[in-house]
Amino acid sequence: MDQVYLLHHIRTIEDHEDVKLLGVFSSRELAERAKERALNLPGFKDSPDGFSVDKYLVDRMGWTAGYRTV
Repeated sequence: MDQVYLLHHIRTIEDHEDVKLLGVFSSRELAERAKERALNLPGFKDSPDGFSVDKYLVDRMGWTAGYRTV
């Protein structure tokens, strides 16, 4: 397996983001199914636009250029 799909939920609370990793899946389809199940859960159903499914390559670094805090 050379790629996985992460299901996140992000919502803004006052001045910060509340980020939850709901799971890591072997296919986009499985991640989307999990999202549909989560849409029925307390909290998640109140902010349905906060979901994202992102593909990540296994054994590869995601942040290769660093970052700056502003």
